[in-house]
Amino acid sequence: MTRIDFHSNVPDKVAYACRLVRKARSQNLRVVMLAADADQLRQLDESLWTFSDLDFLPHVSADSPLAGQTPILLMEAGAETDDLPHHQILVNLSQQPPAHFARFERMFEIVSSEDADRLAGRERYRHYQQRGYPLTHYDADKA
Repeated sequence: MTRIDFHSNVPDKVAYACRLVRKARSQNLRVVMLAADADQLRQLDESLWTFSDLDFLPHVSADSPLAGQTPILLMEAGAETDDLPHHQILVNLSQQPPAHFARFERMFEIVSSEDADRLAGRERYRHYQQRGYPLTHYDADKA
């Protein structure tokens, strides 16, 4: 069963997600990053190249011919996730429960402190809770 970790009160979702992915990659895990929209997808792509001078985080679009050989895949919410080449970690930056999230070993839900995002995060939390998924919560504001 997919383990779901909520990270709330995140000041910058893209930067935070990049740090999470760096940590996952240090453990040699494969990651899918789900952006809320095309603009956020572009920000993720840029940030993975520039957020750290010391880290190389190879990534491609999930529909790239190189997806099977690349440890980090980027995709926009609403895209089909059922035929991805790996299913270890899913990082959700969107406001909806991702389709086929249950195929992943672990999912990180990144929630900002903005009211609309926080409300959507609470809805997702209830959605997973009602279905019996193991949930943890980490408040980035208290770190």
